[in-house]
Amino acid sequence: MKKHTVSKEVPLAEITLRKYEKPYNLKDRDLVKKLCLSIGLLQPGDSRDVVVDVFHVLLKNSALTGAEVEEKVIALRKSQKLPQIGIASSNIRRHLKRLKDLFLIESRGSSYRITENAKLSEIFTEKIEQYYLKTISERVKEYFEALDKE
Repeated sequence: MKKHTVSKEVPLAEITLRKYEKPYNLKDRDLVKKLCLSIGLLQPGDSRDVVVDVFHVLLKNSALTGAEVEEKVIALRKSQKLPQIGIASSNIRRHLKRLKDLFLIESRGSSYRITENAKLSEIFTEKIEQYYLKTISERVKEYFEALDKE
């Protein structure tokens, strides 16, 4: 029997936010990992955490090409004795795109950097909270209001 897809809904934008305990005593990679969990770049219990290392190396460097990100991610994972899984070029590029889609990084020519070399808290306030999250919540509100009219 052939399965029929009735409809495939594709969101225009989405964000996952999670609340964890305050960041007491977290440093370096553990702090980046908790942020990635908090904004949905990483799922709880997920062992595939290369996105953490991609973001981490970009935080520690002013601008890197995709190849340099890959090289530094591999070196970081080796130094921390982490499994060398998920480090394929295609996977690194996918994580760079995910970070760009959340406005955390930008590409300048062939290099990537933290958006406008700004502080992450500023990026969150200006790009995510005031722009991205606001547009999503406004659209959700429109659905609530449309249902109120029925």
